[in-house]
Amino acid sequence: MTSTAAHASATSAAPVVSATQIVLPGLVEPDGLELRSRELPAPAKGQVVLRMDATGVSFAEQQMRRGKYYDQPPFPFVPGYDVVGTATAAGPEVDTALVGRRFAAVTKTGAWASHLLVDAVDLMPVPDEVDAADAETVVVNGITAWQMLHRVAKVRTGGTIVVLGANGGVGSTLVQLARPAGITVIGTASPRHHATVRELGATPVDYRDPDLYARIRELAPDGVDAVFDHVGGAGVEQSWQLLRRGGTLVSYGTAATKDDEGNSQLPVLKLFARLAAWNSLPNGRSAHFYNFWAGKRRGRASWQRRMTEDLTQVLRLVADGVITPQIAARIPLPDAAAALTLAESRTVAGKVVIVPAPPFQSAQSCRQPSPRP
Repeated sequence: MTSTAAHASATSAAPVVSATQIVLPGLVEPDGLELRSRELPAPAKGQVVLRMDATGVSFAEQQMRRGKYYDQPPFPFVPGYDVVGTATAAGPEVDTALVGRRFAAVTKTGAWASHLLVDAVDLMPVPDEVDAADAETVVVNGITAWQMLHRVAKVRTGGTIVVLGANGGVGSTLVQLARPAGITVIGTASPRHHATVRELGATPVDYRDPDLYARIRELAPDGVDAVFDHVGGAGVEQSWQLLRRGGTLVSYGTAATKDDEGNSQLPVLKLFARLAAWNSLPNGRSAHFYNFWAGKRRGRASWQRRMTEDLTQVLRLVADGVITPQIAARIPLPDAAAALTLAESRTVAGKVVIVPAPPFQSAQSCRQPSPRP
């Protein structure tokens, strides 16, 4: 049998998969998530079926629930920004050697499911020695942290940086990437997370302290080389003022406006205008807005290659024990409502990870949709 014929046979013989999905039906509280099952279509040309081994809750899903994410799809849809899973079937023109191997992928939506279809070109290898949940915590978070530190800010050994939200998914990864690079970190967090932040390698500062920025200036009287700010809002001006000449502000979110009513794009557009104005000043400092998806439209292949390179670097550090993934909880897929609630509580350090349901679990946490008339 030729390899082409063998491939066709393998594809046609792929069993029908019944996928369990968590659906966001509209503007609902976490307990309004719906548990649905559907027959997954056979993988089309260039696709694989990925069995979810771990996905997670990011800030994006929290914003999508409110209808506030910048370019989210119309309701209803399956959330899930990234995933680690095992390829179980390959479509036409996909190397069947991928089947049985574990990969990460950035999906933006669709990963809160037991099985999903993914374009093979978007798959990024995950080493066997790295636990799936550990890998999941550093897919988007790890790529984001690596690129902001090494590709955007380009902080050198001996530099000092400020990480807002140093106990969070991106923040805790940034701290751990900076340490082996010989970079000093000041990290903001609530007092209950200060011990964790200190263990990760940063000097913690209470983010609720009204004299927060004065306290940071005491620790770095000559200014800092970079500030990584996911908060936005009025405080971004203070972040800018912390920089020494030659320093870089990297803004990557507008968490301060997450509950504001009105147009979800307006805070981002206002931030863009502010950063552009600062960049026009002749003071040797620079301001950037980090967009994970930047460059994809100009060249998907080069964008994906860069992502794969950076995730490979981060996963190597995980495998070597240099980075310890911060997992707040592992919650089964049918309990996604509890996972989202926990993530939104802002009481935990690290990422809330969603894992496959154990056999025979009765899935009652996400409500079943009403029968269609």
